[in-house]
Amino acid sequence: MPDDTQFSNFAGVDLARMPSIARGEARMVTAKRVRATAESLKGYGHLVEDFATGKVTIVTWPQPGWRPIVDGTGNEGGVVEDTFEMVRSGQIQHAVNHAVGRGYITGWFDDPATAREDAAPRDLTRLYTHEANYHPDGGQVFFPRGGAAFVALLARPGDDVKPEDFVAFHFDGRFGVHIDPGVWHQPVFPVGERATFDDRQGKVHACVAVDFVSEFGAYVAVPLV
Repeated sequence: MPDDTQFSNFAGVDLARMPSIARGEARMVTAKRVRATAESLKGYGHLVEDFATGKVTIVTWPQPGWRPIVDGTGNEGGVVEDTFEMVRSGQIQHAVNHAVGRGYITGWFDDPATAREDAAPRDLTRLYTHEANYHPDGGQVFFPRGGAAFVALLARPGDDVKPEDFVAFHFDGRFGVHIDPGVWHQPVFPVGERATFDDRQGKVHACVAVDFVSEFGAYVAVPLV
């Protein structure tokens, strides 16, 4: 992780002391695997054919009462773009968002309680993740460089989200994805060992997070193949 990158842990859990699936300390909920198409993405986002022309949806801050937001005074922060790097390190999945200077651990390829960076993954067909977030003020575009296949874990808007609501959308690398404002997501997961994505998002980039482990006693298993 670059020296100027801030490590982010939205859930605030101790990532070195995660509950164990093998010991029965947390259950596993497997996300439904769906091929990403214009039709299947309705309600979640849409396909992006070219990063250069892919626009990000920016929305006004939510109206708190019956008085309307004055035109031009909402989220006028514009957009930022950079790259999003996804790297598998042993049994742990890392992500670095250069657009906002944040780094994350986004998943584990073994039991999260015992997964290590110095051990080879035994199963690369899925990974476990413990959290997701959404942005109320704007969407986000991910576009893979070099045609890298990837998976986008998404759930429709709503603060009463559950692990069972998440869907694993599989992209073959020909298209990117625009994730709509309010849609729950994780940074996208590469099918291979590493991938770089062009990333475009709102400059304000507010986040609302859910932690599956502390709220539901579960990890979401994301099928990668």
